Amino acid sequence: MTAAITLLIVDDETIVREGLRAIIEAEPDMVVVGEASDGIEAVAAACDLQPAVALVDVQMPRMDGVETTRRLAEVSPSPRVIVLTTFDRNEYVYDSMRAGASGFLLKDVRRDQLTNAIRTVVAGDHLLAPTITRRLIEQFCSRPSPGSATPPELRDLTERELEVLSLLGRGLSNGEMAARLVVAETTIKTHVAHILAKLGLRDRAQAVIVAYETGLVTPGAHCG
Repeated sequence: MTAAITLLIVDDETIVREGLRAIIEAEPDMVVVGEASDGIEAVAAACDLQPAVALVDVQMPRMDGVETTRRLAEVSPSPRVIVLTTFDRNEYVYDSMRAGASGFLLKDVRRDQLTNAIRTVVAGDHLLAPTITRRLIEQFCSRPSPGSATPPELRDLTERELEVLSLLGRGLSNGEMAARLVVAETTIKTHVAHILAKLGLRDRAQAVIVAYETGLVTPGAHCG
């Protein structure tokens, strides 16, 4: 029998934590192992409980979601972090991705979107909801970060890998990229794995950052 996915809920509002716990524990393959009301408590709990996934609110007292994500990435073993945000606060999303978040969701997400997102990040995938991803990237990755330079490793990518990285940066899922390039989805997964390995990246979110910071993808570029 497959072990249940263990989760840590990090939010300063008790009612939100209770709501998330109710949704998660209704799933047979998930269990909440702990709660925290701020980032400091979250880091301590992650060290003790070693959850597979942490659901982290953006705005919290003492330590916000971005810094909490950064600190959780330093915990060993580090949990996958899903940042929860409201759309009027998503200026934090780009920084959260840079800090190592494995995904982000709006707080009005449907129950099934939340649980599917958790399973997705545990499986090692990223960019949980392509429609949300595109909107966030368009709004907040409006220009390369100051002082950013093209990593030398980018030159090691093949033409097809550069194409896949560009599509990944625009928020396309593996299935959408496969349809666009008329190849099997397993081929796309192989390309993504090679890109991450060559660039020394942890996951797809960091690949999106590279795509924007190097100018491979420019804001306003649409997938249609």
